[in-house]
Amino acid sequence: MKRILIVYNPRSSRFADVQKEVLSQANTLKGYIIGKYEVENTDVDQNAAKLAKIIKDDDLIISAGGDATASIASNSILLSGKNATLAALPYGNFNDLSRTLRTSNFHDIFNHKYHTGKLYPLEILVDNKFFRYATCYVTIGMTAEAVEIYDNPKVRKNLKKSSGRSFGSYLSLASWYFKNRHQKTFIPEFKLNNHLQHRQTSDYAAVNGRSMARIMKGGEDYRKPKVFRSQTDRLASFWRLFKLMLKSIFFRIPGSETTDDILEFTQPATVELQAEGEYRIFKNIKKIEIRKSDQCLKVIEN
Repeated sequence: MKRILIVYNPRSSRFADVQKEVLSQANTLKGYIIGKYEVENTDVDQNAAKLAKIIKDDDLIISAGGDATASIASNSILLSGKNATLAALPYGNFNDLSRTLRTSNFHDIFNHKYHTGKLYPLEILVDNKFFRYATCYVTIGMTAEAVEIYDNPKVRKNLKKSSGRSFGSYLSLASWYFKNRHQKTFIPEFKLNNHLQHRQTSDYAAVNGRSMARIMKGGEDYRKPKVFRSQTDRLASFWRLFKLMLKSIFFRIPGSETTDDILEFTQPATVELQAEGEYRIFKNIKKIEIRKSDQCLKVIEN
C-alpha cells in the first residue's frame, strides 16, 4: 500500500483546522498507510534532516501548515534523495508554496483533480557550504530581519487569535518597518556578480514561485531548471518600498532573469537571510550564493 506522511505543526495558529480538515479526514482513506510527522520546536533544518531519514521511495508527503512547514517537507524530500512527491495545503499566514502550486483541498489530492508536476527549487550556499533549498523565494537584508517579529510571543498570540491573520501579519510588519528602517545598515557593502552595490542597498530578493508574502506576484520560474529572477533595492526609503509594492501587487515583482547570483562582502559580514519566512543570522561570512538546484521536486499541482 502507498504511504502518506502528513507534516504538521501542533503549535501553529491553525492547528485546529489541520486536525479537522486533514488529520481526521486522513483516517477515512482506504488503501493507504498513514504516517504523521509532528514538527519539533527546533528549526527548519533540524526537522528536515530528521524527516529525511523517514522518507521512502513513492511516499506522498503532505505539508499541512504554513510556509515553514512546507519548507521542512520540501527540504526533507530533497535531502532524502528518494523519489517522493510533495503536496502543500494552506494552513499558515501567507502559504506561498500552496499558492504557487494552487492546491488547497485535502480530498482533491485523491480525487484526481490535481496532477503531478516538477518544481526546481533555489539552492542557498553560504561560504560555499550548502544551507537550504527554497521553493518560492529568498531575501537578504531588511526584509529578512523583519521576519524576526513573528518570534515575538505577543505577536504570535495576537495572530493566533485573529481571524484576519494575513492582515495582522502585515500590520506587524508595517509597525516594525517604520520603527527600524533608518536604524542600521541591513546589508554590509557587497558586490553582486562582481558589481559593487549602492551603499544604501537594504535588500536582495530571489523569486522562484508565483507569489511572495502572498500579495506580491511572482512568476513560474519554479518550472524552469536553470533560471529565476532577482533584484536589489534601497527599501529603507518609503517611496521606493511603495513603488515596489505597487508594481509587485498589480503587475509582478521587479527583477532580472539570472542563473546564479553571488553576493560577495567586501569585509567579513553579519547578514540576515530568510527563505519563505524562516530566517537565519550568519556571522563573519564572506559570500552567499543563490542558484537553481540540479534536483527537482515531484509536486502535486493544479
